Amino acid sequence: MGLPVLSAIFRSRVVCQRGFVAILNCPKHMKASVSLFSHSAGRCTQTCQALIYRKHGDPSGVVKLEDVPVHQTGAKKVLVKLLASPINPSDINMIQGTYSILPDLPAIGGNEGVAQVIEVGSQVKSLKAGDWVIPRDAGLGTWRTEAVLAEDDVISVPNDIPLLSAATLGVNPCTAIRMLSDFEDLKPGDSVIQNAANSGVGQAVIQIAAARGINTINVIRDRPDFTQLSDRLKAMGASHVIKEESLRRPEMKELFKTCSKPKLALNGVGGKSATELLRHLQVGGSMVTYGGMSKQPVTIPVSALIFKDVKVRGFWVTQWKKDHTHDGKAFRAMLDELCSLIQQGKLTAPACTEVRIQDYKKALDAAMQPFSSRKQVLIM
Repeated sequence: MGLPVLSAIFRSRVVCQRGFVAILNCPKHMKASVSLFSHSAGRCTQTCQALIYRKHGDPSGVVKLEDVPVHQTGAKKVLVKLLASPINPSDINMIQGTYSILPDLPAIGGNEGVAQVIEVGSQVKSLKAGDWVIPRDAGLGTWRTEAVLAEDDVISVPNDIPLLSAATLGVNPCTAIRMLSDFEDLKPGDSVIQNAANSGVGQAVIQIAAARGINTINVIRDRPDFTQLSDRLKAMGASHVIKEESLRRPEMKELFKTCSKPKLALNGVGGKSATELLRHLQVGGSMVTYGGMSKQPVTIPVSALIFKDVKVRGFWVTQWKKDHTHDGKAFRAMLDELCSLIQQGKLTAPACTEVRIQDYKKALDAAMQPFSSRKQVLIM
């Protein structure tokens, strides 16, 4: 299979992967990493398995488990064995072709996970065999058993934290801690309100906020197991767990007799849910949108802007990582803080179902089910 000719006008850096060449472009429109089959990445010595899609569509139909060539490790590369990789909503959207950044096809699925370094090139300085690493950014294709990656494309994490915590560290906890840190000056005793509270981000928000002494008002959709889910979120540190319908009821006034009005609202749903969050913000507070699961636009009441001077912001962890590409200290400090919380038992992985990579169809189907509160994690 031949490679297309790549124009020199692209300011790209080539990453030799086991069986692939990924041309990582970072133009202004934020195009994702490009994954192409290649026979030019070095001498083939063996094969590994990877979940590949050659066209966009229903993940259960377009994703296939295939053997791909394995090539030698270059001087500035590291050979890693993938240990575990979750299936996130953004992974599904990429395969469907609906995400804001899309890799060129064919592509390997997965943007998050944890791997163990097996071998390092002669010029690699920051990593050694046995280290655990996670991707610095999206687009590396983590749904595979092995890869050869550039040293700068991964960052180390402690190998004494739980496997599932490491595998799910790079997206949701990073999103949660940035939103809690970067938009409002939250002090112990302050409050945050969020929808999608049972999501991966929502669970991380609950735990990080609790560790900082910040109250959380957590909104979830009504469901048959509401009470059990509410109890589980409260065991994580949630101050209050309420149904979507409660946002529009007088009982909210009773809640705010014992809990301060929130300075910060975190919106992962959009639509009416986001509008209701806005109504409960204190004067001058911020609503940060990081997702839109309802696929409905956010409507902002004029009164909230005029009389409460609320701020409406957005956050995308992929953009934050790209903005801090040349500031390794910021990313390192964030991971160190999160890993410290994990080691203290104050931050745990979301409820996960471990699935062998060979059973990927089962995992993909489960990941797309509504009301699912368990994250599917591929075990390599």
